[in-house]
Amino acid sequence: MDLNQGRIRPGSRWRIPGRGRPRGRHTRGLEPVRESPTFLSLHACPVAAGETETGFDANLALLPARWSLPDYGPSALDSLLVSAEQFITLFHSENRLGPPDRRLRYVRREIEAAGTYWHTPAELAFGARVAWRNSSRCIGRLYWQSLQVRDRREVTAAPDIAAESVTHLREATNGGRIRPVITVFAPDAPGRPGPRILNSQLVRYAGYETADGAVIGDPANADLTRLARDLGWPGGRPTGRFDILPLLVQEAGGPVTAHGIPADAVLEVTIEHPEFRWFAGLGLRWYAVPVISDTYLDIGGVCYPAAPFNGWYMCTEIGSRDLGDSGRYDQLPTIAAHMGLSTASDRNLWKDKAMTELNLAVLHSFSTTDVTITDHHTESVRFLQHIEREERHGRACPADWTWIVPPAASSATPVFHRSYQDFDQTPNFYRHPAPARQKSASFHDLRDMGEALSRPGDIQRTRLSPQLPSVG
Repeated sequence: MDLNQGRIRPGSRWRIPGRGRPRGRHTRGLEPVRESPTFLSLHACPVAAGETETGFDANLALLPARWSLPDYGPSALDSLLVSAEQFITLFHSENRLGPPDRRLRYVRREIEAAGTYWHTPAELAFGARVAWRNSSRCIGRLYWQSLQVRDRREVTAAPDIAAESVTHLREATNGGRIRPVITVFAPDAPGRPGPRILNSQLVRYAGYETADGAVIGDPANADLTRLARDLGWPGGRPTGRFDILPLLVQEAGGPVTAHGIPADAVLEVTIEHPEFRWFAGLGLRWYAVPVISDTYLDIGGVCYPAAPFNGWYMCTEIGSRDLGDSGRYDQLPTIAAHMGLSTASDRNLWKDKAMTELNLAVLHSFSTTDVTITDHHTESVRFLQHIEREERHGRACPADWTWIVPPAASSATPVFHRSYQDFDQTPNFYRHPAPARQKSASFHDLRDMGEALSRPGDIQRTRLSPQLPSVG
């Protein structure tokens, strides 16, 4: 699932002049709103998280050390009021909470006083789940109600964000029984933006550029790797094809910092084939949980710029794309050679045969190690079930055909043989605009600190040279 990562919604990130948000969690004086009803818990949610990272990494650079939000005047305030009213009304309607009038009066008063408003925990959880439901590029939305929401809006410091991200990984991994989870960090506020995570996913493999222009590892992450090394990350020793990158995090008013991820927080699966014994010798592996981390979450006009989210993998995301794409690990020629297939001409369909065996190997490897994964045929059927369920509830289901249809055996899946309406509605996830460069940063090593990483004082900071090479 792409979570609209290819889109930058026009005017979606409000900018409102006015006083800063009152201290505390912005609930003083607000009407208590009872929790929404318990959502049905389902057990799966594939995402196509690895399919557009190159678009971001190709333009990746560091954020400015300090920045402020522009003021758009009274029209922005009016826009926020409209967005808030639409969301609060939706929340009350779908959860059968009665008329929203009283809650709207408090929200309107809050916006007029502070230029923003604070969602209740129930509103935040509902908004995050509906944002998933509205993501037109996701084939796994049947499971939107199962999303576990970690409310971490009080967290703003980069070391704490990194530590909470590690906890997210552990909770989502769940010993291999992957759970869909979102962690929502501090929102943007007038004159005070929230934090950001620059990595496209919490777990990413490094891509080391060599002198001859080749890349060791994942080419999609070459720019991110260069930046991480400029921030002080030493890289793999020796350099490897599957070295896990640190998290690059920026809190408001500060430089980007790099934070290593503890090795025991990342579950990886060695890729083997059920029939080809030589397959294990290719040395392939992949991480278990795809946590998308470079999008922002828009709920009722409030922007949460750091809200890492995960489902679980569909085999084609790893086999057809991450390991199979010629611009990624490019394993199809190698597999074809081991299969004894000629690559001199495409007419013998060597790519198709190699891709099928690669996807089979991914499915086999995750399944035999008891790590949750699904296949594109199963999810195609389930997506049509999701559409039918949405229609029964009187809701239109946005869908982007080019992303819903899987990259392997496309016409053999039922999602291929129909059209969809693709439209934008909030709550939703959107890509951040490409960030600008900066010249100072630091590296925090979290690898040996495990789950104890929760306070800024727990992490030793090392300042580095301000000279960074040009990137992008």
